[in-house]
Amino acid sequence: MPCCLLILVLLSPRLVLGLLFFFSRYLNAPYHDNLILLILGFIFLPLTTLVYAWMFHSGIPVAGVNVLWLILSAAIDLGMVGGGYQHHRRSRG
Repeated sequence: MPCCLLILVLLSPRLVLGLLFFFSRYLNAPYHDNLILLILGFIFLPLTTLVYAWMFHSGIPVAGVNVLWLILSAAIDLGMVGGGYQHHRRSRG
């Protein structure tokens, strides 16, 4: 079951982020009612937003080697954006 949830998170992080926002209180503690940061995370870096919330709830400190999780998730988020742009550029001409 955890593998299915991980696949869902990787395939559509914005859907999972929206479901967590509307149907649970999972995102309240890490973002301390900072709705602007949460909206910016939803738009630009949804996977990184989820990884930070997971690290917060798991008690993993955001320091040292654990920062690599955030860097990896940000790279995946930026790769999704870059891949979409390249596909759009190739299809136009």
